[in-house]
Amino acid sequence: MRVIKPLLLALGFGLSATALAATQIQLDSSTQGAVINKNIYGQFAEHLGRGIYEGIWVGPDSKIANTKGWRNDVLAALKDLQVPLVRWPGGCFADEYHWRDGIGPHKQRPVKVNTNWGGVEEDNAVGTHEFFELVEMLGAEAYVNGNLGTGTPQEMAEWLEYMTAEGKSSLAELRRKNGRDKPFKVHYFAVGNEAWGCGGNMTPEYYTNLYKHYTTFLKAPANNTPKWIASGGHSEDTSWAEYLTANVKQKMDAVSFHYYTLPTGQWDVKGAALQFPESDWISTMHRTLAMDGFITNNKVVMDKHDPEKKVGFYVDEWGTWYDVEKGDNPGFLYQQNSLRDAIVAALNFNIFHKHADRVHMTNIAQMVNVLQAMILTDKEKMLLTPTYHAFKMYVPFQDATALPLKLSNVPDYKLGEVSIPAVSATAAKAKDGHVYLALVNANPNKAETAEINLAGISINTVSGQLLTADAMDAHNTFAKPEAIKPKAFSAKGENGKLSLELPAKSILVVKVQ
Repeated sequence: MRVIKPLLLALGFGLSATALAATQIQLDSSTQGAVINKNIYGQFAEHLGRGIYEGIWVGPDSKIANTKGWRNDVLAALKDLQVPLVRWPGGCFADEYHWRDGIGPHKQRPVKVNTNWGGVEEDNAVGTHEFFELVEMLGAEAYVNGNLGTGTPQEMAEWLEYMTAEGKSSLAELRRKNGRDKPFKVHYFAVGNEAWGCGGNMTPEYYTNLYKHYTTFLKAPANNTPKWIASGGHSEDTSWAEYLTANVKQKMDAVSFHYYTLPTGQWDVKGAALQFPESDWISTMHRTLAMDGFITNNKVVMDKHDPEKKVGFYVDEWGTWYDVEKGDNPGFLYQQNSLRDAIVAALNFNIFHKHADRVHMTNIAQMVNVLQAMILTDKEKMLLTPTYHAFKMYVPFQDATALPLKLSNVPDYKLGEVSIPAVSATAAKAKDGHVYLALVNANPNKAETAEINLAGISINTVSGQLLTADAMDAHNTFAKPEAIKPKAFSAKGENGKLSLELPAKSILVVKVQ
C-alpha cells in the first residue's frame, strides 16, 4: 500500500495526501446497537471533603443563595447538565453511615467523625430527606448505597422501609413526622461498597453469602422496588462478577465495578493534576483506555452465567485520581481539572457506548470539589470544569440508540514505548431523531482528519461544539472561570460523506442534519 498510494497520486486518481492520512469511519444507520442508558452519565456525591458541605450544601441560613440549603448556582449548573442520576452517601463513607443519624431536627442529629476522609466532623446535616430534595430538584434518579460493612440486615431493611413504605407502619409514620408524607422514590439500592477493600476486605465468596443474607430482608412496595446492586470488582479482577452471576439467582440487577485512572499507575505518587509532562498525558490516556478491556473481560465471564444479559455491569466509580493539591487536607481529594480530564471523560463515554448492552450505569467520581469534578467552588465562587463541558457536550447521547462504527486507518499517537490510537469515535440516533457523532483526538501535538461515510444518511450540514486549548493542562480558575470552554462548530457534507478536522487534544460533538 505504501507503494500503491503514491503511484495512484502520481497517475492523477484524485487521492489527496489528506485523504490518505485520514481516519476512515464507516457508519450504517440501518444497523442499530443497544440503547445508551442515560444513567451512563450518572454522578456521585459522597460525604467527602467539600463535595457536599460547601460544595453544594451550604444550609438554609447561608448568605450564599440557596434553596432548602442547596446552593442555587450549583443546582442551576447541574440542571443544565441534565444530571440523570446521583449516587449517595458513598463510597467508603456508606459502610460507616447509619441512616438514623441523618433524620429529624438538625440540632438533634449526632456529630460523628468521618474516619475515611480526613477525620473531620460529620454533623449529618445532609441525610435522607435532604438527599431526596436534591435529586427531586434536579429531576434525577436516586441511587442509595446501603451500609453492609458496619450495619446489620435489620438496619438496612428498616432504612428501605422508612424511604418506601406507604402504609401506617411506625417507620412510615416517622418519615411523615420528619416532614415527608409520600414515600421517596428509590431507583437503585446497593448492598455495600468495595467489599474487597474499605467495605470489609472480603472475598467474593464471603460477600456473596452476605449479599443473599441481606437482600432476603430488603423489601419494598411493588411500585417502588429498586434495582438491586451487588458490590463487584475493580481493575483487571473479574472474579467478583463471575462468582456473583454464577451464585446469585434472584434480587440482583447489577454488579458494580470501580476503576480509577492514575497517570503513574502507582497509589503513593499518582502524578500531578497540572504542569505535567507529555509522558503523563500519554500514560493517562493509555491507562484510561484499559477500561475497554476490563469491561470486555467482565462481560465474558458474566455471559457464561447470564447469557440473556439480565444483570447489568455498573461502573459506579470511575475517573482520574491525582496527587492532592498542596496545602489541602489529603483526605479531601481535591484536585484541579484540565483539558486532559475532559479528554479522559470523552474516551470513556465512547467505551461505555460500545458496551451499552451491559453497561447501563456509570458514576464519575465525583460531582463537586472531589477528584474529577464537574464543578469547583471556593466559598461563594463557582466554576465549571473541562469535564463538566465534556458531559454537557454528550447530553444528546442520553437514551440514544448506538450506531455501530467501523474505524480504519487510525493513526497512532506514540511517545517512547507507549502507543495509543489517536482517534476515538461514537455515533448514535438521539431521541430528537437526529444522528450525533462524537470524535476525540487524543494526540496533544497534531491535528487529525476523519473521513466519515454515513451510508443511508443525507447530509446538508453538521453543527455542534468543539472543546480544545493550546495547553495540555488548560483549566479554569476562579480568576478566569471561562479560560476553557466549548466553541461552536459547523461543517458541510456531500453525498453522504463528511470530512472533519480534529485539532490536537480535542473533543468534537456534532449533529447531522
